[in-house]
Amino acid sequence: MITAAQMRAARALLGIDQKTLAARAGVSLPTIQRMEASSGNVRGVVDTLVKVVEALEVSGVELIGDNTESLSGGRGVRLKETAPREVAS
Repeated sequence: MITAAQMRAARALLGIDQKTLAARAGVSLPTIQRMEASSGNVRGVVDTLVKVVEALEVSGVELIGDNTESLSGGRGVRLKETAPREVAS
């Protein structure tokens, strides 16, 4: 449904902190912290995940899944399957 990296990136795009996301989603701050600390897909109570996803979408973020096109035409972030390493200057 959503990965921890997507949550962090979505917050960064919105310019909000974990506390603000928690308030918008109607969940506790420790819940957001636990979700973002997980690896891979966020696990938890489905209702809580839905609240967080809806809060991000209402705030203006489109979550893009694997192999999914973004139809809205807005800016977005997507990780490549294998990200290239940084090039030293």
